[in-house]
Amino acid sequence: MDAATCLKKLEYVGVLAFATVGRDGSPQVRNISAIHYEPDALYFFTARGKDFCQELLADSRVQILGYTKYKEMIRLSARAVPLPEEEQAPWIHRIFAEQPYLANVYPRNTREIGLVFAIRAGEIQYFHLGVSPIFRATYAFGGSPIHPKGYEITEDCIACGLCLAPCPQGCIQPGEPYVIQQEHCLHCGSCLEHCPARAVRPRTAATQD
Repeated sequence: MDAATCLKKLEYVGVLAFATVGRDGSPQVRNISAIHYEPDALYFFTARGKDFCQELLADSRVQILGYTKYKEMIRLSARAVPLPEEEQAPWIHRIFAEQPYLANVYPRNTREIGLVFAIRAGEIQYFHLGVSPIFRATYAFGGSPIHPKGYEITEDCIACGLCLAPCPQGCIQPGEPYVIQQEHCLHCGSCLEHCPARAVRPRTAATQD
């Protein structure tokens, strides 16, 4: 699994949920399908007058979510940037050629009201609930940083073992200190709640291996 494979899986899903920041600071979500995919980027079309477009122009942050029939959750966190004016027409034509239904939504020259945004860098979280134990991983493309999530066990661990049984995925390995298998961790925080030594802490970029 890698970032390119995750983007390909999103393409198979087809209709993706896009979350943006509303102009009043509220969360906004809508489904988008007018998308062109590359191995390391994606491009999407919307109309300039839509709230969706105005939100992206005001705050380029976006999260994109897809869920496959195999119980795979793929979440892309990125910034969406409008393409330069000279690149708009060729990309609009390309997206409309790949998505024939768009001609019914924007017939004839009405597609000129549209704007194409590009995502060329981002962080992808892959979460597979259809396997046991579950599998998760984070990938980046276009030079985007990775922001660690979940928990880790520090040197304060007293090896009491009280975190083992409450872990839903059994992903904690005994040792000095105990170790959380990050690829199987649910990020549920059960280990944090059951540690008498307070040796469990949230992961950060500074603590990532």
